[in-house]
Amino acid sequence: MKPSTCALDPIPTNFFKEVSGVLIDNVLDIVNSSLDTGVFPDCLKTAVVKPLLKKNNLDPSALENYRPISNLPFLSKILEKAVIMQLNEHLNKHAILDKFQSGFRTNHSTETALVKVVNDLRVNADRGHLSVLILLDLSAAFDTIDHNILKNRLSQWVGLSGSVLNWFESYLAGRKFFVSCGNYNSKTHDILYGVPQGSILGPLLFSIYMLPLGQIISGHNVSYHSYADDTQLYLSIAPDDPKSLDSLTQCLTCISEWMNSNFLKLNKEKTEILVIGNNGYNEAIRNKLDALRLKVKSEVKSLGVTVDCNLNFKS
Repeated sequence: MKPSTCALDPIPTNFFKEVSGVLIDNVLDIVNSSLDTGVFPDCLKTAVVKPLLKKNNLDPSALENYRPISNLPFLSKILEKAVIMQLNEHLNKHAILDKFQSGFRTNHSTETALVKVVNDLRVNADRGHLSVLILLDLSAAFDTIDHNILKNRLSQWVGLSGSVLNWFESYLAGRKFFVSCGNYNSKTHDILYGVPQGSILGPLLFSIYMLPLGQIISGHNVSYHSYADDTQLYLSIAPDDPKSLDSLTQCLTCISEWMNSNFLKLNKEKTEILVIGNNGYNEAIRNKLDALRLKVKSEVKSLGVTVDCNLNFKS
């Protein structure tokens, strides 16, 4: 584990690691007691948020130039690590996670996600088909997760119950944070929504929360691949079947409705579209997408890589 230290840690993490041989039995008792009782200790639920400049050359007087970094006590991360190892084993054994979700999974990365999507787009082009690629943008997705809905996912989709489900309910409830800047601390505030920022379990819980989305997209015969909250939709359109675009627009409507009912916000202003390939229907499809107030671009940035409409990667 990374030796990052939180201001609430009784001793620095580096020192904790050096003397862990003396402390390990006590740590083990804390972890096992938490798992046996289904209770996450309240003293480990408070996060210290520190504002850090996104880049050193930015104006430090402009608040938008800061990124809030959330730090949790090191002991809470040890406990989370013990839980995530067991939870991942259960998820993998029963193939519960979306196979097209590459975020925060062993042997998955932005690279594997990009290789999969670009390869599918090249195959479509080799068949003489157009491809429509849509990059969905969610606003502060990790912060708006509803805890009751997440508990339902853990119960109905993952199959957790009893003290295990109680542990996750306890883990999410009663969380707090305060902002620390220099020698000053803000008042402590409650966290009522979202997965804990800076936590080990947070990203995996987000992936579990998003599980129904894959089924919605697949139900419209649209291909997709996700990395955390970045979801890419793409559809192959044959030269003699321009109407197949309708399934994509219907899919977008259903996605928007599902997100609204699950306290997620699809940012249409930042959602980007790319039409790849060239045949007689290219311009007609662009016009149809533009008419839906979906802006078609000549190139888009996907997971840090610029993808253009010819897939030549020059830019």
